[in-house]
Formats: sequence, C-alpha cells, structure tokens
Amino acid sequence: MSSLKRIVECVPNFSEGRDLDKIEKIVDAFRGKKGVKLLDYSNDEDHNRCVVTVVGEPEELKAAVVEAIGKAVELIDMNVHEGQHPRMGATDVVPFIPIKNVTMDEAIELSKEVAKEVSEKYNLPIFLYEKSASSKDRENLAKVRKGQYEGMKEKLQQPEWKPDFGPENVHPTAGVTAIGARMPLIAYNVNLNTSDLEIATKIAKKVRHIGGGLRFCKAMGVELKERGITQVSMNLTDYTKTTIYSAFELIKVEARRYGVNVVGSEVIGLVPMQSLIDCAEYYLGIEDFSTDQVLEAKL
Repeated sequence: MSSLKRIVECVPNFSEGRDLDKIEKIVDAFRGKKGVKLLDYSNDEDHNRCVVTVVGEPEELKAAVVEAIGKAVELIDMNVHEGQHPRMGATDVVPFIPIKNVTMDEAIELSKEVAKEVSEKYNLPIFLYEKSASSKDRENLAKVRKGQYEGMKEKLQQPEWKPDFGPENVHPTAGVTAIGARMPLIAYNVNLNTSDLEIATKIAKKVRHIGGGLRFCKAMGVELKERGITQVSMNLTDYTKTTIYSAFELIKVEARRYGVNVVGSEVIGLVPMQSLIDCAEYYLGIEDFSTDQVLEAKL
C-alpha cells in the first residue's frame, strides 16, 4: 500500500450473492494486478449481492474495474435474478472515492472515463450519479435505480432518463449500471427479532433522512428469510455527521414502539477507523480519545 502514490478506492456492487464460482471469477479481475489491491469482498445470499472493496492507482484501478464489469456482463443474467436488495444491473453500482493525493474532481473524471469505456465495450447503458451526476435528479442512487431492472426498459424511453453513456435500451441480460464519485460511506445493517418486514420498513422510514430522520442516512427494511428475522439496511453517507451509534440507538428507540428488539448489527465492507473510535468514545464515555492511542495505528 505504501508504494501507491495516488490512491482511489472503488466499491463495485455486483448482483450475485449465491453462486460462489461466479463471484470468484468476477473478483479475480482485481487479483494480482500491479497498482491495485483487493481489500475485501463479501456476499449476501438474501440480498443476492456481492460488494467488493479495492484500492489502486487511478489508471490501473480503471483497467481492473472495466475487466470486472465485463466479467459480470458475461456471467450474470438479470432476467433470473431475485434478491432483497434493489438492483438494476449485473454490475449495479460503481462508486469511486478519492483517498490519497486525488481530488474529488479527479475521481469524477475517472468515473466518467470508466463509464464511457464500459458503455462502448459492453454495449451497456450507464447513469452517472452522486458527485458525477449530470443533473440534480441523478445524484441520489435510489432515484436513479427506482423501477429496478424490471422497470428500466420503460424508464430509459423517457427523455429525462436517457443514459449518460451507452445505448438507450437496457442490456438484455446485464441491465443498467450507475457509476460515479462520492465521499466514503458506511454500509451498516441492524437486525431485528421480528420476521415482519412491514415493521422493519416503518423503522427504516423513521431513521432515514427522507423520512425526517438522520441527515446522512439512507435506509430500507430487508427480510432475512433464512434466519427468520428482518433488518434495517443503511448507508451512512457522511459518518462524521451521522455516526454509527446514532443510527443504532435511533433504531432501538423506534423498535420499542413495536415491541421489537435489536439482536445484532453488521458492517458490510470496510469502515474508517475513526467511525469505530467514535462508537467507543460514546459507549465507554472515553474523553479526548484519538487514533494515536490505537496500537495498530502506530505500527
């Protein structure tokens, strides 16, 4: 890692969480590449989704991401895809995050270069979102993805939803992909001891910003059928202003009205160390704690 002079993070989400062979073939695009480091990947069978975290030099990372998207186009057929997580494409969303010696403007430019290349190479319609969005209406991923894969054929025919790159028709098996640049976010889920999805959905609506909840929180209710429970699945888009512990505590408060308890939580992918230190400070009442006091941070 220390040999990388300019670092961009990418967290592509692929619509496959059950076929481990397909997941490995997609993730292989990030292995053994100079200037690229695979940090993490995890799959969820209920969501039927795989989230990859990778960092690298801009040009090398770009090549690896283009290769991975191509492999997803080859292996994933959205016509037979089912899962709890909203999705519109084989490669559903590809965010680029500036980490070191890279500006947000450079991350935006990188996202547009990748969007152009994959649209031409794989005949894939691409929406630019978040900081890369071509209009205000396209900044919010939920708004871009509304209608999901099944509704994209009709959506793309609307003048206001013409793709930023690529054909104006949905790819017959790979659907549509959103690519953009954004700040780091935390994917955080809180599990509830109820199988009633309606309760989880009502709690999510109270917690998320659009429902009057936490400013930098996006949330939805998800059913975990195999475990017989539900969860509030969240993206915390600015952990410095909407903390993990704030989301956790608010969900506990809202769950009480339904006689429901929190039975656990999970982090998807990687999180900044500071976000966990913030939780330790809050729950342990530690005063004036800093990352300098973390042993591993000194190594």
